[in-house]
Amino acid sequence: MSVDEVDGTGTEDAGWEVEPGDESGAAVVAAVGRQIKLWREAKGLSAVEFGALIGYGEDLIRKVERGVRIPRPEYLDKVDGVVGAGGLISAMKRDVEEVRYPKKLRSLAKLESQAVEFCMYSNFNIHGLLQTEEFSRALLQTWRPAYEPDELERYVAARVKRRAVLDKSPGPEFSFVQEEWTLKAPIGGKMVLRRQLEHLLEVSELPNVEIQVMPTERPDHPGTAGRIALLKFGDGTAVGRTDGEFGGRPVDDLKRLRILELRYGIIRSKALTPMESRDFIEQLLGET
Repeated sequence: MSVDEVDGTGTEDAGWEVEPGDESGAAVVAAVGRQIKLWREAKGLSAVEFGALIGYGEDLIRKVERGVRIPRPEYLDKVDGVVGAGGLISAMKRDVEEVRYPKKLRSLAKLESQAVEFCMYSNFNIHGLLQTEEFSRALLQTWRPAYEPDELERYVAARVKRRAVLDKSPGPEFSFVQEEWTLKAPIGGKMVLRRQLEHLLEVSELPNVEIQVMPTERPDHPGTAGRIALLKFGDGTAVGRTDGEFGGRPVDDLKRLRILELRYGIIRSKALTPMESRDFIEQLLGET
């Protein structure tokens, strides 16, 4: 929350800071800011007068107009109404919707939106696509250096938006293998973990989703090289990544993809079956 400079009342912050290094996002925000300024000046309003009308302080008005602050959707709606833009400014919500999320997550979300098959092995945390919003927030709050509140909410919002891929119809095929201990770590406290386990059970009921648990006690544990992510596309191409090889960078050449597919297949075969995994999660829920 910020304090409105005009009357001292509390108002919601106008938006998010533009991420350093996000040139394409900065260009979009700058263009939107210039348009807002042109509409304001055409109405003969100063930044202070304009802020009083839409409920924000002068400093935030100028940050948005300079393109250093990403406006929230409701901010654009208020501006549209005050200047009488007839929906032209509100229509910019589509332009700024994506840039509000961190650049690296926008790229990931784009790939996920195009994939027809997901193969994911997670050995450190519950996979982002499977996380509840409160679990994501609690998890990100443990990272160091700590995120600023504004930055934290951007990352949480990005994770929530990514989950929409699970609701697509027809949906992709999903295969998740979760390391056992990731389901036991009480991130955020016992109740947050309980709701997270309940969510996993709900997602596992989707006909296109398989969730398997990899028991930590496996003496021939095949996942020690790190997590694996494989995205396959409708044209037969794929992209993959693993912690253990290729410098952690995404790869798309057939030789390296074959290594990842082989490794993921072995991990999947050593994990509990989807039915056994569901029983295991239900048992954990009862013990939590």
